[in-house]
Amino acid sequence: MNETLRTIAERYSCRSYADTSLTEGQIKTLADAALASPSARNEQPWQVIVITDKKLIKELDEEGVRVLSEMEDKAYYERVMASGGKMLYDAPCLIVVASSGSDYSAIDCGILSQSVCLAAKSMGLGSVIIGLLRHSLSGPRGDEFKKRMKFPDGYGFGISIVVGVAKNGKAPHDLNMEKVTYIEG
Repeated sequence: MNETLRTIAERYSCRSYADTSLTEGQIKTLADAALASPSARNEQPWQVIVITDKKLIKELDEEGVRVLSEMEDKAYYERVMASGGKMLYDAPCLIVVASSGSDYSAIDCGILSQSVCLAAKSMGLGSVIIGLLRHSLSGPRGDEFKKRMKFPDGYGFGISIVVGVAKNGKAPHDLNMEKVTYIEG
């Protein structure tokens, strides 16, 4: 198996991070991986926001959990609470992808997030894609947070990824071959 396939096969969603900051080189490599991602018509409908400010990450986490706790459907809140009450897992780096909202931006931002996660894995780092951050940005403090994160005018939340040194490893999920259909001719 080549290195790319091994990286894909061994990547898992990491939800436990060491209290270790990323280096400038690691952060630049992750940003470069994000920007190297393909997009429809090369539109690049994103703004990549890299946050290493632990105070801001903690505030975003706490606000997201608070918003989840007030939702009628408690499923996400209960899941977050069952895994330690943290939505961003005390990761030292949060990458927020602001989206222009154009036709293919959701797909393009998804591709970008996978590029970042695979780059992180190839560098020996853990990562997990976090969609729940949208609650921090749509709650009462959402506009404040967007301003602090320098969201471009007219952009909304696309996706986010947390990255850091994994505290402990985890096996990737098993492949469910029932999810594949072959049409042969």
